[in-house]
Formats: sequence, C-alpha cells, structure tokens
Amino acid sequence: MLRAAGVGVGDEVVVPAFGNVEVAEAVAMAGALPVFADIDPATYCLDAAAVEASLTSRTAAVVAVHRFGRPADMGPLHAIGQRHGLLVLEQVESEVPYDEIARRRERAAYLDGKLRGVRTPNWGDGHTYQQYVVRVPGNGRPDRDAFARAVRGRGVDCRVPVKTPVHRLPGFRRCVSLPETERAVDETLALPVDASLTRRDMQRIVSACNALGGLLQPAF
Repeated sequence: MLRAAGVGVGDEVVVPAFGNVEVAEAVAMAGALPVFADIDPATYCLDAAAVEASLTSRTAAVVAVHRFGRPADMGPLHAIGQRHGLLVLEQVESEVPYDEIARRRERAAYLDGKLRGVRTPNWGDGHTYQQYVVRVPGNGRPDRDAFARAVRGRGVDCRVPVKTPVHRLPGFRRCVSLPETERAVDETLALPVDASLTRRDMQRIVSACNALGGLLQPAF
C-alpha cells in the first residue's frame, strides 16, 4: 500500500514502537524511514498529539495499528492527514467470529468486576478483547515480571504482550522519547480471556491475581 501510494526513498512514515516489528519493516522495505510516535496509554494505539509532534517536511504517511482488539481512534489521525496532506493507513487485527467476541466480552466483564490490585483495560468502543491486557502497578518491569511468574506458578497462563519496543530493536534503534510506550512495555500483562475458558478457569485467574495484586504498591 505504501509503494502503491508512491512512498519511498527520502520519505518518513510515522508508526508505533509498541507492538510487532512488521510495520516498521514494511516501511523500510518501501525504502522509507520509520519514525516512532508515542501511544495513548488507554488504547495502546498511536496518540494523535504525539503523531503531529513527530511530523517533518519529509513525512509522507502515518500507519495506525489496532491493538489487542481495541481499535485506534482514527478520527484525529485522519484529521492530521487532511491538514498535512498525508496518507493514513490502518493495520487491522485478524477477524474474530462474532459469537466468540461476545463470549470474550463476557469473560472480560467478569474480570473487570473481580480483579483487584491490577488496572483493568479501558473498555472503549468496539473492544473485541483479542487480548485482555492489564497493568501491574509497582516499579515497572521487575514487579510485573515477578507478578507474572507468581501467577503462572498458580496455574494461570499469562504473557508479556510486548517485550521490547521496536525503537530498541537492532536495525530500528532510535534515540527518541516515548514515555507511554516504555511504561506500557514495563507494566502490561495479558491474561487469558479465550472463549473456551470455563467459570472455574475464570475464578482461578481472579484468585491468583487478587492474592498477589494487593502486595504491590504504586511507584512514586
């Protein structure tokens, strides 16, 4: 899509650093330079103000990535594109059958109401909960990683959704300030929310997390 729009050598394309490297790789394959902008801490998608602040005379496009089943707020990004004459593209996540989305939302609502000691996701419009991502309070990665190990030790499968932001990967390393991206990398943890989970499974998740969450104190 970038190549078809004429984006290439000498152009810059604004992309998120929180997530998979494939978007930055696609920009590089088109011959352009990926420029990383910060995310909205509630949606984990590109923040419009951060995007606008990253624009230069060489910016040709913006690529927004929908994250964890929570769609990016495209209205402000399209407005930026119109003001500056930029191409605005979206990378959407794989489609999930509607009946499965409904079951995931039911399980997410259960976790929203029961979890203590972690910050639950922002529901938002159209959230399909491809992943149920919480924030573990405390002092960043050491506390989050210890929490994850303890939860796994109680029989609950969980995973760190983004281990390293793209701007710290070899080949894309940049000296850029992305505080919300860095914070999300250090604090986020994906808990199970699959449609196949039983009520007992959900209770086990809540019990494991709540037994640990109260032990963590917010960092000051």
